[in-house]
Amino acid sequence: MVDFIHNNKDRYGVEAICRILPIAPSTYYRTLDLTDNPEHRAKRDLHDEYHAEQIKRIWKESSGRYGVRKVWQKLKR
Repeated sequence: MVDFIHNNKDRYGVEAICRILPIAPSTYYRTLDLTDNPEHRAKRDLHDEYHAEQIKRIWKESSGRYGVRKVWQKLKR
C-alpha cells in the first residue's frame, strides 16, 4: 500500500490517497522514514532481530534437531 501511495503521490497527493485507502498519512511517512533511516527503528525491533539471529544460529548449529526447549536452554546460558 505504501508503494502505491509513493508511486501516485505526485498525481493525487498523499493525503487524498490516504483518505480513500485505510492508512493514515503518518503511517506512510513513518514507513518512508524507517526505510531511509533504519537506525530510527524501535529498540524492541532491534532486540527482536538480535534474538531471532541467535535462535537461527543455535538451530543451525544443531542441524535442525533442537526444538523449542533445547534452543531456549541454549539461549539462557
